[in-house]
Amino acid sequence: MELYNSLIKETAAQYEHLSAKTWDYDPRSQWTSSQNSELVLQKDAAFELGASGKGSANFVLFTSSSELVSKDQVILCGKDLKEIKGDCDFARIVLLRIGVLDDDDEAVYRTLRDIEFAKYHVYPQGYMVRISPESYREQVRVSKDAIRRGISFKALGNNYITAYKQNPTVINATVIFITDPAANYNELKALAKKSSDVTGTLTHILEGLPTDCSVCALKDVCDEVEGMKELHFGVGAGGSAHKH
Repeated sequence: MELYNSLIKETAAQYEHLSAKTWDYDPRSQWTSSQNSELVLQKDAAFELGASGKGSANFVLFTSSSELVSKDQVILCGKDLKEIKGDCDFARIVLLRIGVLDDDDEAVYRTLRDIEFAKYHVYPQGYMVRISPESYREQVRVSKDAIRRGISFKALGNNYITAYKQNPTVINATVIFITDPAANYNELKALAKKSSDVTGTLTHILEGLPTDCSVCALKDVCDEVEGMKELHFGVGAGGSAHKH
């Protein structure tokens, strides 16, 4: 699964220059979870991450490269939750190394979607997540009680990694939280859209696209993403080559 490799490199370029803290995955150090998504009322909230008017981005990228994703870890660029005093910018990015997927293309797509949807089944206490797939944003309301009890991005990252690793296809997971105001959240949001476009293009390829690239609505994505065109060549029109 190399379709997202160029996006992983572009994403890394967005946060590598920022000051960061890194923790190895520790399943024993997760934040307390609820059975279902928890409602945090505004009056009970300490602040909101990625609040309206603030920068925000949320996306997942896949690879089979051990060089791009080598371990289970949590990375934080910016202030931790106990240090934040008011609404702020926020991004959460997940990089997943997965095993070789030998199934047919439709099964591969379903596997990727199943892995990605793990994020909807993480319910940290006092941490209410609202994800907007259409706008590639994630907004989080953090309760005053959770702050008092010591909630941290390190613990939350362990929750997410545990959830992703429930799927046996996932070898390694890196969860990146960004609250640094120096980050380019517009660019991160653009990368989130590119990631969504790659997955969407994969879906359309499975449904059968035109074999003439010049009339294909997704030509720009295929041109930009390494490996996408080769996949399209192999799938489109029963494996016949495209016209250029």
